Amino acid sequence: MAGSHGELRRDREAAARADLIELRLDGLEEPDPGAALAGRRRPAVVTCRPRWDGGRFEGGEDERRRILEAALEAGAEYVDVEWGAPFRDDLLTRCPDRIVLSWHESGGVPSDLTERVRAMLATGAARAKMAVLVGRLADLPILAACGRQHGASGRLVLVGMGEAGVATRVLPSRFGSVWTYAGDVAAGQLSLERLLDEFRIRSVGPGTRVYGVVGRSVRRSVSPAMHNAAFAVTKVDAVYLPLETEAFEDVDASRTVLGLEGCSVTAPHKLAAARASVSRDSVVLRLDAANTLRWSQSLAGWESTNTDLEGFLAPLADLELGGLRATVVGAGGAARAVVAGLTDREARVTVRARDATRARLVAEPFGAGWGPLPVPPGTWDLLVNAIPAESGPDGVSSPVEGTALDGRLVYDLAYHPAETPLLAEARRRGCTTIGGLDMLVAQGARQFEWWTGQQAPTEVMREAAARRLAAMHGERNGRPEERYAP
Repeated sequence: MAGSHGELRRDREAAARADLIELRLDGLEEPDPGAALAGRRRPAVVTCRPRWDGGRFEGGEDERRRILEAALEAGAEYVDVEWGAPFRDDLLTRCPDRIVLSWHESGGVPSDLTERVRAMLATGAARAKMAVLVGRLADLPILAACGRQHGASGRLVLVGMGEAGVATRVLPSRFGSVWTYAGDVAAGQLSLERLLDEFRIRSVGPGTRVYGVVGRSVRRSVSPAMHNAAFAVTKVDAVYLPLETEAFEDVDASRTVLGLEGCSVTAPHKLAAARASVSRDSVVLRLDAANTLRWSQSLAGWESTNTDLEGFLAPLADLELGGLRATVVGAGGAARAVVAGLTDREARVTVRARDATRARLVAEPFGAGWGPLPVPPGTWDLLVNAIPAESGPDGVSSPVEGTALDGRLVYDLAYHPAETPLLAEARRRGCTTIGGLDMLVAQGARQFEWWTGQQAPTEVMREAAARRLAAMHGERNGRPEERYAP
C-alpha cells in the first residue's frame, strides 16, 4: 500500500523475494490499475478495499467495480473481491479462476466460521480468503478445525488477524492455507524479510518442531530472532514464534494445534507456568516460577525449569558479591530469580516495589529486606531493575523515578531499547551499567540446550538479538503502518 503509483511500484519491486504481490490501490487518490501493474516481475493480486470493509477507498461501488475490471483487463492474475461487494456474483461469473473472494471479520472468530468458508468455496472462486480477528490463542483450534475440513481444496487462505494470530501466518499449512501474507499494514503481520530470514518460512514443514515465547506484549520480544538464528546455524528443524496471550491456560488449549514442544515464559505467566507443570526442577520449586517449559510425551504434561537465575548471574561472574548492598526493584517472577541469585552469592539484598506488600512476599523467603519505592539515597552498591519495560508509560520511562543513582553498578533486565532511560541516566551519573541483553542471551542459551540437547551457539544468538533490537529501533522511528494501518 502506498500514497502514489511511483511509490507503489517501488515497494512492489522491493518485494522481489515474494511469490505473489498484493497491490492495495485504496491507498491512492486516483487508482490506476494499469499504472500499478506496469513493468511488474511477479504475479499480482489487485485489491481496492472500501471503507466499509476496513480499507481506505471512499468512492462508490460502481467506481470500485470499474477499477477491479480494469485490473483484470490489464492482466492482474487475481483481483480481491469482498463477500459483501454488490458486484461479487457478476465478477465471479465472468472469471472465477481469477477471483480471491475475501471475508474480513473484525468481531472475533464467528461461530459459523466453517459454514461461511463452505459457502465461499461453493462460489467457485479461485481462492476463498477468510480473515478473522483472533483475540486469544484458544481461538486457534477453531481455525485449525476449519482448515482441516476445507484446506484439501487447495483454495483456502485462512488468516488470524491480531497479535494472537501470528501462528497462522508463520504456519499456514497447519491451518489449511495455500498462501500466507507478509507485510506491515495490519496488526499481527510480519515483514517479508522476517518471514523469510528470521522464521525461515520456506523450510517450515509438517515435521518442524514449534517453540515460542508466551506472555504479554511479546511482539516486542527479540527471543524469536535469537532462537530462530540458533536453530538455523545448528540445523535443528524448528521454528520459534511469539505467542501473545493474557491467559496462560490458552497455551494448553492451542498446544496440539501448533505442535508446541516447548516455550519460554515471560510476564505475567511465570507463576502460572510453574503451577501448570507436572514436573518441576529444583530451581522452579525454590522460586515458584518457571520461565521455560518442554512437553513430555511420557508424562503427558509440561516439564519446567527456570533459567533466569543462571542468566542473571552470568554477567556478574567476575564480581565479588559477598557483602555487597544490592537493591532489587520489582516483585515478579524475574525479581524472585534475581533475589535468589544474589542471596546465593551472599549479597545483602533489599527488595523494593510500588506495592511494598508484594516486595515483602518476594523478599522474605530468601531472608532479604524489603520496602517501598523510591529507593532511599546512599543505600545500595548494586541496583537491579526487574520491572518489565512495558510496565512504564510508553514502555520506555524509567521504573525507578525519584531514586538517587548514587551507587556503583546499575543492572537493568529490560533490553528494549538497548540503552534504557535508567541505564542512560546511570551512565551520566558515573555508574557502571549492564543491559538486559546479557541476561537474555545467557538464559536463552540455557533454554536452547535444555530443549535440543545441543550446545547453544551463544554468539550467534547475541548477534541475532542485537540486530533485531536495532531493526526495532528503526521501525519505531517511522515504520509504514504508522501511515497506512486501517
